[in-house]
Amino acid sequence: MSCKLCSKEPVITLTNNNVKLCKNCFFKYYESKVFKTIFKYKLFTKKDKVGVAVSGGKDSTVCLYVLKKLGYNVEAITIDAAIGNYTKSNLENIKKVCKDNKIKLHIISFRKEFGKSLCYIRDMLKEKGYEYSSCMLCGILKRYLLNKYSKKLKFDYLATGHCLDDEAEAFLMNIFRNDLNLARRQGIKSSSISSKFVRRVKPLYFMMNLENRKYSELKNFPVNYGICPCSVDAHRREFRNMLDKFEIKNPGVKNSILNFHENMKENLKEQKNIKINYCESCGELSSGKICKTCGLLSKLKK
Repeated sequence: MSCKLCSKEPVITLTNNNVKLCKNCFFKYYESKVFKTIFKYKLFTKKDKVGVAVSGGKDSTVCLYVLKKLGYNVEAITIDAAIGNYTKSNLENIKKVCKDNKIKLHIISFRKEFGKSLCYIRDMLKEKGYEYSSCMLCGILKRYLLNKYSKKLKFDYLATGHCLDDEAEAFLMNIFRNDLNLARRQGIKSSSISSKFVRRVKPLYFMMNLENRKYSELKNFPVNYGICPCSVDAHRREFRNMLDKFEIKNPGVKNSILNFHENMKENLKEQKNIKINYCESCGELSSGKICKTCGLLSKLKK
């Protein structure tokens, strides 16, 4: 079968509606969908300064490239967790993408900020009796640094490459953990809860992982398609595999989960009652008296 919109050979079949598209039609479809998402949900405007958190993977690279192509004012920011050759390779890829597309890049180093690499921090905490996974530590510390430097760089918004698959997985994980505090999950655009918090936006919120990968491959982006060596045993990976199997048997199930989450959030009023706290140690936003990053760092000193 040929492309639905022209007579050329298709390169992808969209799983949610079984539509086949050729290379050029797929690019137009993808970029148009991202633009419509930004416009419909009022994520940001072309006057805003948008930082894009990039990791060297396909999702964040595609997000950065597409926002630049659509004419938005973007700069890239990446966190170097110092995970050996994996991080070095990702950094080189990010530098190339930014150079080729004339995008300013900001590199923030774990070693400069915390004096240690991610793996060293994890091992030190383990010696002291704290069993934290690499993914949990990485998430806490990266979120801390991204917000800290997004403020310093005066970003109006911080865009991430989270896609539909990521959101469906996260929602399902909350259910399995019996985590009812869903109002704190930002969704497609976080609330303006404090001047110390740079609002997060997810332009790829309705894009499938398959679509992101195909876009990246067709554009020949220099990205690492493998998984982080520290996330081999990540709990999320189990949910990803489970959902992927469901999606094959029941196309559209991930989209249904995301829509359910969004509809449910519309009926939640707890967001207004969330208390804003600031860390007594560093002054950053915190859910308690001390933020998670300062809490981890204090354990290293014991």
